[in-house]
Parts: sequence; C-alpha cells; structure tokens
Amino acid sequence: MISPDMNTRARIATVCQNRRGGASADEQRQKMMELLREALKARPDLVCLPETFTLTHVTDPEVATEPVDGPTVTAAARLAKEGNCYVICPQMTRRDGQYRNSAVMIGRRGEIVGIYDKRQPVTSTYDYTKMEDGMMPGQGDGVFDLDFGRIGVRICFDIGFPDDWKMLKDKDVRLVVWSSAYNGGFPLQAYASMHEYYVVSSVRTESSRIIDPCGTVLSRTDGTEPIIWRDINLDFLVAHTDFNYGIPGRIEKAYGSRVAVRRYADEGVLLIEPADPAVRTDALKKELGLESRREYLCRHQVAYEQLLAGKMPVPQVAGHGNRPMYSAD
Repeated sequence: MISPDMNTRARIATVCQNRRGGASADEQRQKMMELLREALKARPDLVCLPETFTLTHVTDPEVATEPVDGPTVTAAARLAKEGNCYVICPQMTRRDGQYRNSAVMIGRRGEIVGIYDKRQPVTSTYDYTKMEDGMMPGQGDGVFDLDFGRIGVRICFDIGFPDDWKMLKDKDVRLVVWSSAYNGGFPLQAYASMHEYYVVSSVRTESSRIIDPCGTVLSRTDGTEPIIWRDINLDFLVAHTDFNYGIPGRIEKAYGSRVAVRRYADEGVLLIEPADPAVRTDALKKELGLESRREYLCRHQVAYEQLLAGKMPVPQVAGHGNRPMYSAD
C-alpha cells in the first residue's frame, strides 16, 4: 500500500537469460550472478531474474531443487546486500519434503522477505497426475509490500489464469513481476492495460520487457543487451479521457516536467505519473478534479443497476464536475 510519506519512485531492472545455458547448475548460476552484478551498476531498487535460471537442462527434482538457503539464493542475497536492492530470485525449492517452483524475494540487506510458490505449475504427464515432474501448486498470493510500494509476483504458466491477475489488482498491486521460461507475448500487455499496473518480465528466452499500466512496452531486451532498467513511480493514475481533455495542458502549465502525462488516443486513457517525489496523485486528483478510470467505470455501473431496476439513476457528484465531456475548454 502507498502511505503519504512513502517514496514511491523506484528503479526497476530486469535480466534476460537469452537461452544461454551452461553445462551444470553451477555454471548457469555463475553466469546469472555475473549478469546480476552487471545490473547493480545501474543502482536499481529491484532486480528481476528469470524462472529457475539454473535448471535449463535439469528436470529431476532431486537434482534440480535446493533448500531456500542453498547456493543460488545465498549468492543472490550476497549481491542484493552489496547493491542495497531487492532481488527476485526464482529457484526450484525443497521445503517440508515437497518440491516447489518458487520466487524468493530477497531484501536490501540480503534477508529473505518472502517466497512466492508458483500457483499454477504445468503438467508434465499426459494424464495430469504430475506437475512439473513433482512440483506442488503454491497457495500464497504472491503480494509483497516493499519500501517503494506493493508488488505482485507470478511465474510462467500463471499467465494462463486471468482471475489470478485480477486478484492482484483487487489487492492494489502496482507492479507485477513475471518470471518465465518463455517470452509470454501479448497477454502481459493485456493484463497491464486491463488491470492498470506495471508488468515487468524476466525470461530465459529472448525478450524481457517493461510494460506500463496502459499496456505499452517501454523497453525490452535483445540479443546484445540482456539487462534493461526503468525509473517508475508506483504512485500513478490512469484516467479516462472523457471529461479530461484539457487535463494534459493544465498539468504541463502548472507542473512542467515534474509530472509526466502520456495520452493513449486509441485506448482513450491518460497515464499520469509524477516525476517529482513531492507531487502525489491524490493531491492532483483534488486540484484538477480527476478520478481514476476505474472510478469512472464504477459510476456507470451504479447507474446501470438503477436503470435495470426500473429506477431513475440518482445524480452523482463526480470529480470532474460539469466540465465538458469531449472538449479541452
């Protein structure tokens, strides 16, 4: 959750494995730790690593899994402390006699903040009796309150379960990290746009991406650049352009570069994101008569229910007041 005194700006870095494996888990771990160390040069607040990056050639759970305090998390934790940043370190874990496809959240001091276990592992048998060669489905929500805001974590096959991604929105997640063995494609953009949160992917294939809350890909890795990063503010607002056509001009006049506004004409939305830590979206909403797109849609839903019940809708007092719906005047 976002508190009034929280610094909600953060530098998010993500890594792509680019299909570069190794002859052993040790070799793959070393390669990824080299990339993590390289990512630390950007002074990030969070670094995202790909799904089970040490295991591209290993499937036997007895060989593939590690305890949480095993060599992979230990190595990542050492670098997290060195870089004073969070690191999401995916790893097959062995806990309580069970195997799980996990993402370990490591804190700025190298401590384990929490663990997300993949909620939807994919079948590894034709009859669906075994998941990922013996992995148990996770039961946690994958929501973490970091010092710059609330984020969610999902892993690979989790992408196929839309209700799961809606649940993250319902919990007021502002950024979702998706670690995976493959690129994921358009569904990540759809989830970002539909639920109005950032999505950052970290994959073992070719293209890790940073996607904004309107579904636009802001940056992606390629074959020559396996690390990307972006400064974002988790205190952002997605508003409908209805009743708000003049808002971008008013913000530019009053705030200049202190507040970024991106207008998406095709989608009919505005993404408003303060660049100045002293500016908060709650204050902008009050000053400019703004409401979020979700609030705007909910007002319609209230009116629909009354109409369908045979009643005249009760007049609502919205933030935009009586200003024109499709005009900047």
